[in-house]
Amino acid sequence: MTARAALQARLEQGIAALGLALPAGAVERLLDYQALLERWNAAYNLTAVRDPAEMVTRHLLDSLAILPFVQGETLADLGTGPGLPGIPLAIAAPGRQILLVDSNGKKVRFLREAIRALKLDGVRAVQSRVEDAEGSFDCITARAFASLADMLGWGGHLLAPDGSWLAMKGKAPDEELPGVPPGYTVRGIHALAVPGLEAERSLVVLGRTAD
Repeated sequence: MTARAALQARLEQGIAALGLALPAGAVERLLDYQALLERWNAAYNLTAVRDPAEMVTRHLLDSLAILPFVQGETLADLGTGPGLPGIPLAIAAPGRQILLVDSNGKKVRFLREAIRALKLDGVRAVQSRVEDAEGSFDCITARAFASLADMLGWGGHLLAPDGSWLAMKGKAPDEELPGVPPGYTVRGIHALAVPGLEAERSLVVLGRTAD
């Protein structure tokens, strides 16, 4: 079995375990993204994860685990780094307008190359601090880049009135819940089972409180 075939088998098994049905060609494009990330990572140190199989688990499957909670026509991925979870979500569920936001120039250069190479329609990357980003989005994703209070304090202006904020965390952040700013409410906390990953993963779903 080739290295690529082994990665494909790992990815397909994980997708099946998550109970997801992806569009035709999505698995190949996810692996193309992983290969591009692996190649750039050698020179630019975009992620601490170096092993390709670990990338499948910790990056691709970890991102896809939140797909059932993604909603709406527009999505902003804040502190996206090398495009996580934004790029896997764009591949797995095409058709949304997606904005990838990161302040790191190297990472944004990679994002723009990934968007071009993978032909990700409707996806764009902007180099910006979260608090300076603009727009209104039905769904916002953020992968453990800050506390809930800081995430919402910096990026809350981007959330549409009936939008959904998906905060990806390790263990459930019970100690952060009292810090959720006024105007926002926790809609649910979901334990995520990421295939092949021993570590705890949880998703905090937040929204605006009704006036």
